[in-house]
Amino acid sequence: MPRLAPILLTVVAALVGAASASAQTPTTYPLGRLVPPELAEPPATIPRAPIGEYPEDWAECLAKNPPPPQTYPRDLDVRGADPAAPNPLVGTKWFVDRMEPAYTQWARWKRAGQTTDADTIWRLAREPRFRWFGRFTRPHMQKKVRGFLDRVQCDQPGAVPMMVVMRHQGRSCSGKYLAGGLAEDRRTMKWYDDFAAAIGDDRVVIAFEPDSLGTMDCLAPRRRDDRLRMLRHGVDVLSQLPNATVYLEAGASDWEPAERTAKQLRKIGIHKVRGFMLNVTHHDWTRSNILHGLEISRRVGGKPFIVSTSYNGRGPLHYRKWINRAKHMWRTINVWCHPGLRGLGPPPTTATSNRKVDAYMYVNRPGYSAGACNGGPLPIGSWWAERGLMYAQYQTAWESPPRDTKHGHYRHYSLRALGAFN
Repeated sequence: MPRLAPILLTVVAALVGAASASAQTPTTYPLGRLVPPELAEPPATIPRAPIGEYPEDWAECLAKNPPPPQTYPRDLDVRGADPAAPNPLVGTKWFVDRMEPAYTQWARWKRAGQTTDADTIWRLAREPRFRWFGRFTRPHMQKKVRGFLDRVQCDQPGAVPMMVVMRHQGRSCSGKYLAGGLAEDRRTMKWYDDFAAAIGDDRVVIAFEPDSLGTMDCLAPRRRDDRLRMLRHGVDVLSQLPNATVYLEAGASDWEPAERTAKQLRKIGIHKVRGFMLNVTHHDWTRSNILHGLEISRRVGGKPFIVSTSYNGRGPLHYRKWINRAKHMWRTINVWCHPGLRGLGPPPTTATSNRKVDAYMYVNRPGYSAGACNGGPLPIGSWWAERGLMYAQYQTAWESPPRDTKHGHYRHYSLRALGAFN
C-alpha cells in the first residue's frame, strides 16, 4: 500500500496542474511559446527585410495591401480587467521586429559566415520583445508610434506588438530631486493622451512605466504623491483603449516590499487594467518574482501578472560587502548595471509555472547599454552586440538556481570576473 503513495501524488499533481491551466485560459487556445513556429530555428537563408524606413512608407504599404483581421481570439476579453477573465495573451500571433538590432545583427553575422555567433544570437533575435517609447521618441512621437503600428501590419499582417511606455523622468536621486516639477508632470500626462490617441483601436500589449514606482524614494518627499497622480492619469487613459492589454510596473522581488508596492498600485488604479509586471530592469530569479508577485496579487484583488525573463537565466549578481566582520555587520550589494556572464531566462511563453502568471516575456532589451559601467557604450540605449551575444550564449530555462551553482554558474567565478568591481 505505501508504494501507491508516489502514484497518487503524481495523479493529484497532474489534476491540480490541469485545473490551473483550465482556470487560466480556454482549452481551445493552448498555452505555449510566443515565438512564431516558423522562427523556432534559424532560416537557411536571410529572409527579405521589410521595405521602407519612414512612417510614410508603412502607411503607403497598408494603403496598397490592407491587412486581414488580426488573429487573436475574438472571443477573449483582451483588456482582461476582471482577475477571473481568461488569459488575454493566448492564441495570438506575436510580432518579431526584423528591424530591431538583435535581428539585424543575426543577419550581418549570417552573411559574414560567422555561423556560431549568428546561431547563438538567433535565440534572442527570434523572440517577440517589447518596443520602448518615451521622452526619446521624438520629434513627432505620434507619427512614430503610428508608423511602428503600420509597419507591424505591413511586415507581419495580423501580428500583435508589445510596447513599453517609459515617459516618467528619473535622471537623479536625492531628497531634493523634483523630476521637472508639476510642469513636467503635465507634459507627461499630455504625452500619455497623445500616445493613446496614436494607438486608437489597434490590438497591443502595453507595459506601463518601468521603474516608476521602485524609484519613488529618489524624488523629493513632496513630489512622491505627484508621481502617483501622474501615473494614475496614464492608467486612466490607457485603460480605455478597447484592444489594449495593460500591465503596470511593480518593481522586482529584490526591490521594494510587496505591501508597499500593492498600496501604490491600488492608488494608481490597477483595478482598471489586466495586472502588473515584475523584474523588467533586474536580473532576479523567475521563481523569486513569482512568489513576490503572488504576495502583491493577494493585496490587489487577485490580479494576474507577467514576469520579465529577458535578464534572469543566470539570476542576479548579489554579494555581501562587509562593514565590520568582528560584529558580523554587512550589506548586500546588487550589481544592477551590466553584471557579467548573465543569460536570457525562460523564453517568452504563456505556459508558466503558476496560473496567476499570464506569461514570461522579454520586456527589457538584452544587448542595449544601460550606461558606461562595466564597459558599456554611450549613450544609454546603444546597441552592444557583444552583450547581446553574452545573454544568448548563457541562456537557461532555470526558474531558480540549481543545486551546487553560485552566481548562476556551476563553475565558480570570482566577483571581479563577474564584473562586480568594475
